[in-house]
Amino acid sequence: MSKSFLVIGGSSDIGLLLGEHLLEQGCNVTLFARDVDRTRELEAKGAIVIQGDALDEAAVQEAVASAAERATDGISGIAHLVGSIALRPPHATKLEDFEQVIATNLTSAFLTLKTGGKSMIKSGGGRMVFVSSVAGSYGLTNHEAIAAAKGGLEAMVRSAASTYAKRGIRVNAVAPGLTDTRLATTVLRSDAIREASVSMIPLQRLNQPEEIAKSMAWLLTGAPDNLTGQIIHLDGGMAKLRG
Repeated sequence: MSKSFLVIGGSSDIGLLLGEHLLEQGCNVTLFARDVDRTRELEAKGAIVIQGDALDEAAVQEAVASAAERATDGISGIAHLVGSIALRPPHATKLEDFEQVIATNLTSAFLTLKTGGKSMIKSGGGRMVFVSSVAGSYGLTNHEAIAAAKGGLEAMVRSAASTYAKRGIRVNAVAPGLTDTRLATTVLRSDAIREASVSMIPLQRLNQPEEIAKSMAWLLTGAPDNLTGQIIHLDGGMAKLRG
């Protein structure tokens, strides 16, 4: 039987592309999504779609169980693509807005890790990949809330990779820079902002969603078994280079 993968945040631009890649490899794919209308094309190609909120523990448990049942050796991999962007200086940020950013980006990731890890322990291992951000390791103006969430996620990934190393579970993350998706339209409000954003990137261009999806698919299916606890920077050199 084919391997089974679960994409949490399956209706996002990158989630849909990742699901497509996994289906093309002959894998069983379960998409956990809020906007199920966006998943209809992949559903027609064989993906199972479960509607739910990534902060709803019962719903996440249902999605993990459903994906695990689709293969005799349990779930092979989980991708977490739930996130948000909120750019505001701390003095202008309401506490409830900060807490929402933490919940959306970090708490939902922990819930996926907790639930997915429990399933993978039972089946003998698997792979998980999460999405961080260049803001998790690079000081960006007005990014305090998202930096706190993604910095926490990166630390969680490293710790989980150690916790589950002897259980056969590999845990990694990708850390994209600004990517040309629906989510980024809240940031790229004008040509001037787009140009200013691109000027900060050594490669002088935005990420494309396909690049992130392919990288995540590789981490789930093709990466060496000894690759774990890593944060793969997909940011055009922004966090590590100086243009």
